[in-house]
Amino acid sequence: MSWHLLTNPSLQIMRSQIKYDIKGSNAVEKVRYDDNLHRVYINKTQYFEGIAPDVWNFHIGGYQVCEKWLKVRKGRKLNYDGQSHYQDIAVAIKETIRLMAEIDAVVPGWPVT
Repeated sequence: MSWHLLTNPSLQIMRSQIKYDIKGSNAVEKVRYDDNLHRVYINKTQYFEGIAPDVWNFHIGGYQVCEKWLKVRKGRKLNYDGQSHYQDIAVAIKETIRLMAEIDAVVPGWPVT
């Protein structure tokens, strides 16, 4: 639960797995994902790097979380807190995927197909 609430103590350490190093306006203009480079672009030059396809494509409640969070912010600039929050979201999803696979491996007959 601490992953979903973004309160897990490991978040701050693991945040560095998702890079956001390119200087620029920080304006969310057009969100797109590059499958090969594992980058989520927020405009023509700036991107978050290190986001695997399974994290980018992860859905909760019918929404593609990583895409939706940025699209809601279209036309706005991401400040440091917003950038960090997005990195935390990506890490939390990555850990959720890992934990789901771990649970599936231990529970016999799960997942039901």
